[in-house]
Amino acid sequence: MVVPGELDVPIVAAPMAGGPSTPALVAALDRAGGLGFLGSGYLTAEAMREQIDANRAAGARRFGVNLFVPDPADPDLDAAAEYRMLLGPLAARLGIDELPAARDDSFSYLDKLADLAARPVPVVSFTFGLPAVEHVRTLREAGSRVWVTVSSPDDAVAAAEVGADVVVAQGTEAGGHVSTFTVAEPAPGIPLLDLLADVRRRVDVPLVAAGGLTTGPAIADALGLADATQLGTAFLDADEAGTSAVHRAALKDPRFTETRVTRAFTGRPARGLTNAFIEEYDDVAPASYPSLHVLTGPVRAASAARGNGEGAALWAGVRWREAPSGSAERIVAGLAAEARKADGR
Repeated sequence: MVVPGELDVPIVAAPMAGGPSTPALVAALDRAGGLGFLGSGYLTAEAMREQIDANRAAGARRFGVNLFVPDPADPDLDAAAEYRMLLGPLAARLGIDELPAARDDSFSYLDKLADLAARPVPVVSFTFGLPAVEHVRTLREAGSRVWVTVSSPDDAVAAAEVGADVVVAQGTEAGGHVSTFTVAEPAPGIPLLDLLADVRRRVDVPLVAAGGLTTGPAIADALGLADATQLGTAFLDADEAGTSAVHRAALKDPRFTETRVTRAFTGRPARGLTNAFIEEYDDVAPASYPSLHVLTGPVRAASAARGNGEGAALWAGVRWREAPSGSAERIVAGLAAEARKADGR
């Protein structure tokens, strides 16, 4: 079992579903004294098991698995179907014969929960919602710690009430999806340090800070209010990350000058580098997840295959320019040293 105080280094590699999180990255974080997560939100239960086995084969002792909580409301498939029509001309230009129909998908959520109860891992974390009390109880009885990602103080209180061992407070600076508890609600937009202060006042559980932490001084500031820090963008260009070539290139491309929170790619609010796709479709994208994630998949894949970052989902936090490169162990050691130095300033 793992809580932040048990880590040798208070640095966690955020779960980054869709490729960047790999067993190699997770194992490297363990060797460095931190904690890594497998981003299993989109995987089948079988694929999740394979990654867990690969992770253990790589020698990782402390690691976590992240799941996406299905939305309590059915997605707006009619709105997604209209969006599919708007994407038609772009799909044709990319050589895509037909986009998939809008549909719902729980991504084998209950199957994965059952598997994790039967074959426990040190940490199970949840994003996009509140896990059921009985699921939290079952995982804890199996020997796992349960972490819940929140983006508002009220959600932090709710996470503590269902029995979460750890709350991950995600500030607006974070790259990737915003962990709102429902698809329809807008991103709260709360800066990380403000969110940490509010959550700390309201809940009495270990707290992990997430959002825009790519330098040692930023980590030191967050640790003034939290027990550990969770970094995603800081590991996108790590040697062990599964980040695509087009994504890595975009992080260094001067053409990309800002990030934006958008629903354009998945129907859920998520922060990424502002590109042509976001510029064209941000205003018309409905709050319909995971249907938009499914139907934009071929567009994202075709764009990436062509080396075209203008049509890919380039998730990144607000301080992406400061993100380091190299081996994950070197990144952790460097950031930890910078944080200690900054803490003594």
